[in-house]
Amino acid sequence: MKVVQTNQAPAAIGPYSQGIIVNNLFYSSGQIPLTAEGVMIEGGINEQTHQVFKNLEAVLTAAGASFETVVKATVFIKSMDDFTAINEVYGEYFSTNKPARSCVEVARLPKDALVEIEVIALVK
Repeated sequence: MKVVQTNQAPAAIGPYSQGIIVNNLFYSSGQIPLTAEGVMIEGGINEQTHQVFKNLEAVLTAAGASFETVVKATVFIKSMDDFTAINEVYGEYFSTNKPARSCVEVARLPKDALVEIEVIALVK
């Protein structure tokens, strides 16, 4: 087991890692729309979703993985009304590789984020 940590994504805000590699699989922690410095970004669902993907890209890169090697994504959203907007942004990052996915509406996310995404990816 190997812990993944990068300064290009926000540090964990609790007792967990940004991600873990076991064998050839990378498991990310959920990413919310914080900057690498830990500041919640301004803006609505589109801006927040792009920041989440920026964070995911950073931890995937640190793990030796990429959006092309993601096999499963789990999307947590504060409101199912944002589903279409999130899907549009999601499709920009998963245009060729379309991993398995779950999407659930939740009552509340850390720091009152509108979206949180975690992924499982193959390590190159």
